[in-house]
Amino acid sequence: MGDDFNATYVTLAGYVEVVKYRYVYFVMMIAVYFLIIISNLTIVYLIWTHKNLHEPMYIFIAALLLNCVLYSTSVYPKLLIDFISEKQIIPYSACLFQFFIFYSLGGTEFLLLTAMAYDRYVSICKPLQYPTTMRKNTVCVFLVLSWIVPPCHIAVQTIESTKAKLCSFNLKSIFCNNRIYSLQCQRSKLINIFGVVSLTNLVILPLFFIVFTYAIILVASYRSCKQVKKKAVETCLPHLSVLISIACLTLYDVITARLESDLPKTARLIMTLQIVLYHPLFNPFIYGLKMKEISKHLKRLFHLIEM
Repeated sequence: MGDDFNATYVTLAGYVEVVKYRYVYFVMMIAVYFLIIISNLTIVYLIWTHKNLHEPMYIFIAALLLNCVLYSTSVYPKLLIDFISEKQIIPYSACLFQFFIFYSLGGTEFLLLTAMAYDRYVSICKPLQYPTTMRKNTVCVFLVLSWIVPPCHIAVQTIESTKAKLCSFNLKSIFCNNRIYSLQCQRSKLINIFGVVSLTNLVILPLFFIVFTYAIILVASYRSCKQVKKKAVETCLPHLSVLISIACLTLYDVITARLESDLPKTARLIMTLQIVLYHPLFNPFIYGLKMKEISKHLKRLFHLIEM
């Protein structure tokens, strides 16, 4: 793209009736954004401040919720600016940066869920080995890998996209997702290859591992006593709920963007909003209500606030 790279602007053409409903959109989305930040960081705060929650499972939950805040922050500020702007545009360089952050953090979520599945497997199926297996250093390695591996994958596609020639400047989305490839005159082979590699390493393989791990846990808990069954249900069900949520939204992203399926504009807007609205709100409520220890501390916090 040469010298024109930073000067190239892309129009975000996924909005519906933005001029007519701009203030309605703005008020709704800023309220949701604040709710996402408050709900997620409240759970993180509880885990940080209570020593009985300083266990691998809760540390992974805190990392997941912190990742949700970062994930939302990669999209919401720009959305809010667009709602009150006359034109919904973004420099192509900034668009690629948003693409990079959005998918890196999305990949991190899958890897954190994978680490959580392994943690539950060791805790339920090999309880005697748990203290030696899930040590502090092991948890740190899982966290570092979860935040480093995805950016290394997404960086290749992002860098390659900076070299691509653009034949269109209208992006059929409200933020920069996989649809940026539709702007390019021709998608390079390297982007296609690393797209498949990233999807496999960051989504498909973690999904298979998680499903396989929970299947083993299910079989082991079925053969065990009531206490083990109860522990498996209490700790694994929230993780599975979050996994199903993010997996469905990822499937939608792949179908609409990578396969370039053409949905009506309103339907596309509603589904795209689910990715940045529903999921970041879903996580803290699931972990806050379904995880017994977190729920207990949350009730105490609300009690203190009421006083």
